[in-house]
Amino acid sequence: MSNKPGIPKGTRDFDSIQLYKRNYIIEIIKDSFLRFGFNPIETPSFERSSTLLGKYGDEGDRLIFKILKSGDFLKKLDNDDFSDKNSAEIASKISDKALRYDLTVPFARYVVQNQNEINLPFKRFQIQPVWRADRPQRGRFREFLQCDADVIGSKSLYQEIEFIQLFDKIFESLNINGAVIKLNSRKILIGLSEILGCKDKFKDLTIALDKIDKIGIDSMSKELKSKGFKQKSIDTIIKIISFSGDFDKTISFLKSNFKNSEIGMEGVVDMEFIYSAIKKLKLNSSILSFDLSLARGIDYYTGVIFEVSAPKTVSIGSIAGGGRYDNLTEIFGLSNMSGIGVSFGLDRIYMVLDELGLFPNIKRSTVKVLFLNFGDKSSLYSMEAMSELRQNNISTELYPDNLSIKKQLSYANKNKIPFVVFVGDDELKSKKYTLKEMNTGDQELLTISKLINKLA
Repeated sequence: MSNKPGIPKGTRDFDSIQLYKRNYIIEIIKDSFLRFGFNPIETPSFERSSTLLGKYGDEGDRLIFKILKSGDFLKKLDNDDFSDKNSAEIASKISDKALRYDLTVPFARYVVQNQNEINLPFKRFQIQPVWRADRPQRGRFREFLQCDADVIGSKSLYQEIEFIQLFDKIFESLNINGAVIKLNSRKILIGLSEILGCKDKFKDLTIALDKIDKIGIDSMSKELKSKGFKQKSIDTIIKIISFSGDFDKTISFLKSNFKNSEIGMEGVVDMEFIYSAIKKLKLNSSILSFDLSLARGIDYYTGVIFEVSAPKTVSIGSIAGGGRYDNLTEIFGLSNMSGIGVSFGLDRIYMVLDELGLFPNIKRSTVKVLFLNFGDKSSLYSMEAMSELRQNNISTELYPDNLSIKKQLSYANKNKIPFVVFVGDDELKSKKYTLKEMNTGDQELLTISKLINKLA
């Protein structure tokens, strides 16, 4: 007995309606990217392992899908490799490529590789799939589409301001009101680790903070304690990240706590500048929030970081995020190249629109008129008319088999095709076509020109 076919966990098939809905979101995002001056590029679905590994931290590296070498990939292994059971060592010998984990690191590689051809600052967008060996759950898949926009070659904070406006524009265009754009700065988090005297544990701090929404403050505290943080330091961390107030109060609170950290104060000044600009420019549909617990666990972030939450009425994780990275191209040999980028999570945005009923009415079929099949002579005559209709941008199809009229009309109904055309003996003699409107049942005998005018 053959096994029932299936797909790998964390992947999906999409039907036509789902794809029309996804493309609706993609077109709005793409249109906004273009309006903000971003141009498209594409990179390969897989990269050299050396390009990806070590860029996302230990957690990220664990989630990268590795690709086995072609041919006899076990040739370079010996018995010691198997007896040591060192999976990382074995992986490096049998795999030298991997599916991309995100679009940002491949973009940094692209910039370095094409540095003599691009003009700085360089603005690009990418809408392509990425892969992560994560545990599948609601809103989290192993294969998913990212919609990224980045600027590289400028340290100006006006880029951060523009990205906040970009978030707002896209969510306004999607009719999502009340999305919360959370802001923080990795400089502030570095400053926090400095004033606590645990800068060497900065990575442990950001990894723990990044999990706070999933595990809560108590579990985060236990994780920090297991990493060697003293209870007094943990209490200070909780006090600072739990501070709640408007932007002005948060700035004042940080200034009083970060006097002894130069980099921490830099982060505070950055946030003050961004907030004052957005206050003047105003947002149309989104809410700006200063969230001191926001960490973005990926290693390459160095400055302002973003994360966007769906409106309160929808229970789902972040729907977009991003931040400033100053040293990403340096790992590929190009120094002093600051960048900033954001990414929109298509699948989660889809869920928000679906849950809130914000998708426009999407038809099951794009076909406007179905020509019924009455045999070869009728079908060939129909296909001549269909060519003319298509020349006039009217989508049409011929039912392929000469089955009962009831079956053919049922096909039109199920696919919500609004018109059908009958071509029987009478129509062939008169060189006309009988057009039937499915909703009303009304029928007309028309010449080809009148048929085109009626359907156009």
